[in-house]
Amino acid sequence: MATGTGKTLVAFQVCWKLWSARWNRRGERRRPKILYLADRNILIDDPKDKIFAIFGDARWKIENGVANKGRDLYFAIYQALAGDETRTGLYREYSRDFFDLIIVDECHRGSARDDSSWREILEYFAPAHQLGMTATPLREDNRDTYEYFGNPIYQYSLKQGIEDGFLAPYRVHRVVTTYDSTGWRPNKGQLDRYGREIPDAEYHTKDFERVVSLRPRSEAIARHLAEFMKKNGRYDKTIVFCVDQEHADQMRRLLNNLNADLIYKHPDFVCRVTADDGDLGRGHLSNFQETERATPVILTTSQLLSTGVDAPTVKNVALVRVIGSMTEFKQIIGRGTRVDVDHDKLFFNILDYTGSATRLFADPDFDGFPALITEAEIDDNGQVIEGTENVTQPEEPLNDEPLRDVPAGQASLQDDDEGQPRKFYIDGGQVEIAAHLVHELDADGKQLRVVAYADYTAEKVRKAARASLRCSKIAASALTNWR
Repeated sequence: MATGTGKTLVAFQVCWKLWSARWNRRGERRRPKILYLADRNILIDDPKDKIFAIFGDARWKIENGVANKGRDLYFAIYQALAGDETRTGLYREYSRDFFDLIIVDECHRGSARDDSSWREILEYFAPAHQLGMTATPLREDNRDTYEYFGNPIYQYSLKQGIEDGFLAPYRVHRVVTTYDSTGWRPNKGQLDRYGREIPDAEYHTKDFERVVSLRPRSEAIARHLAEFMKKNGRYDKTIVFCVDQEHADQMRRLLNNLNADLIYKHPDFVCRVTADDGDLGRGHLSNFQETERATPVILTTSQLLSTGVDAPTVKNVALVRVIGSMTEFKQIIGRGTRVDVDHDKLFFNILDYTGSATRLFADPDFDGFPALITEAEIDDNGQVIEGTENVTQPEEPLNDEPLRDVPAGQASLQDDDEGQPRKFYIDGGQVEIAAHLVHELDADGKQLRVVAYADYTAEKVRKAARASLRCSKIAASALTNWR
């Protein structure tokens, strides 16, 4: 089921009905023993404390090496159950047939993979019924999951969710810096921040913040995002996906500086939430998810928020790193698909600074088109350049290399034994951002047509004016008839 269409609610209803009916696989008329399993604390803490709260004291989270056996509904992450070189897996404290039902959330990420070290947990509890939940349809990168669980017993796609009104449609803004458009090459003998000569090569989007860290590019992107929010809503909840924790911290600092007037009133206006931020980051995330809280407004992250974050008011998802996997892409897009009528959240924007979204939306296996795609070039001040030609990006191969979540402030994290920073850091240079394309759905909702951004806006204004005029005529006619 697509993100935002209620996998957790389905899991709750399954558990509640079986628990209330005293079902168990042995037919003993006792309440079932259920395990809710995931790979991140955020994926089990949130449902345990919210939607599953009605279970009261029947709930128990398995952690800190304690294997409580007197409850009915257990929550656990694989890491808490698995063993390592120093200890036997905690899951062995339970008998193989202890659980009647195991629900595996985000099942494509963990123990269902053939090469997963956690696979033994599901195999150990083989007598239990096992229900896997995921937001991603069958792809090459999650084929093991489908081979383990079998064909889906129920499917509900992103396209269906949008058509039925349960999910928010989206607009895609493709923003291209000159470095991303043409690549970046150092001058002969150019040194980086640490005095190291930068290897002579042509670097492209997939290399930025992995091999070379270009501060001017980050500054231009941050300025564009800040200006976009000033025009469309400065308090619109926004998640910025960066390459690693260091990059996320850089973007946080830049966006802080660009929103200094609001930072004075709201110190937590921009926050970083990564694995390195611990309880502080979890606190920022909790406040961000709270629909009645104005701040934090912008969260910068690397990979931590790609799954399991329920934030209904998110209006902007900014991609500042290349997304190489359709599975991960769908998870990230799902951060904005929640509808929140009470807070006027009926659609959301995807700001694509790397070309990931526009490339993956073109994938024939993607279920549904965006409501709008725009493409813009911006200058080194983050301003859209007017009258520029439309830019067609060359196809780049997908980069599925795993990202290392590098803590901020640790430029000295080494790739080798020589104590060298793992990236080359470039602080100078000129970056521009350039053109605006709009791709809109036709009336049948299937074909995309391309119009100029100004024409698109004018057409929408004319439609709104005509609709307003029709309403006025209907109201006048109704008033006349009533008299």
